[in-house]
Amino acid sequence: MKKIVIKHPLAIRWFHWINFPVLAVMIWSGLMIYWANDVYAIKIGGKALIKFFPKSFYEALNLPFHLAEGMAYHFLFMWLFFVNGLLYVFYTAFSGQWRYLLPNRKSFREGWLVLLHDLHIKKGLPPQTKYNAAQRIAYTAIIIMGFGSIITGLSIYKPVQFGWLATLCGGYEAARLEHFVLTIGYCLFFVVHIMQVILAGWKNFRSMVTGFDVLPLPKAEPKEPEPSEDEPIIEPVIITPVNS
Repeated sequence: MKKIVIKHPLAIRWFHWINFPVLAVMIWSGLMIYWANDVYAIKIGGKALIKFFPKSFYEALNLPFHLAEGMAYHFLFMWLFFVNGLLYVFYTAFSGQWRYLLPNRKSFREGWLVLLHDLHIKKGLPPQTKYNAAQRIAYTAIIIMGFGSIITGLSIYKPVQFGWLATLCGGYEAARLEHFVLTIGYCLFFVVHIMQVILAGWKNFRSMVTGFDVLPLPKAEPKEPEPSEDEPIIEPVIITPVNS
């Protein structure tokens, strides 16, 4: 016997599945914009050791050298990304779902234990509800990163009109670097998130599609059958010896 347990509300699932392709298009169009002026590299003594990104990388992704096209896609999907994220935050705040998402005072210690378990260094997991401690930290961080991307993106898109935002980010160049680092963070989150989904198995993926989980019912202990009305009840007979 099994029971169906509601796990993810419909709104959470919609926000999740809308955000996935929107963010993917944002990263793709962002690469088209960055290719027009790809200045970042890891350098030692003025010599570039790792360049973000070599020409072969763009060719492998079949990215066209179209700056205007990249900007058009980027700014269009930026509004979808912003509205979807804002609705997600409002929903979690007013529906009470934030109780499952926000880290608590034990999350950072337990998150480290979850990491050690996933790396097969430590056996056993700390207690969890809908999300474990590592997921709470990651999902909260991705919301903060989303707001950071909007702020830094507007700062480099309109540095004059949004001069106060650019100043808040440390200037135009700092805002551009922060925007780039956040994009790298999204890519790393994608990789880790997909790996976690694969490791968690089909049930976890299915619950994000259907909204429910199927759990086995605990086995009930067998009970002694009660006598039926037609069956005579035999009571024990106590024989007491009689002294003559």
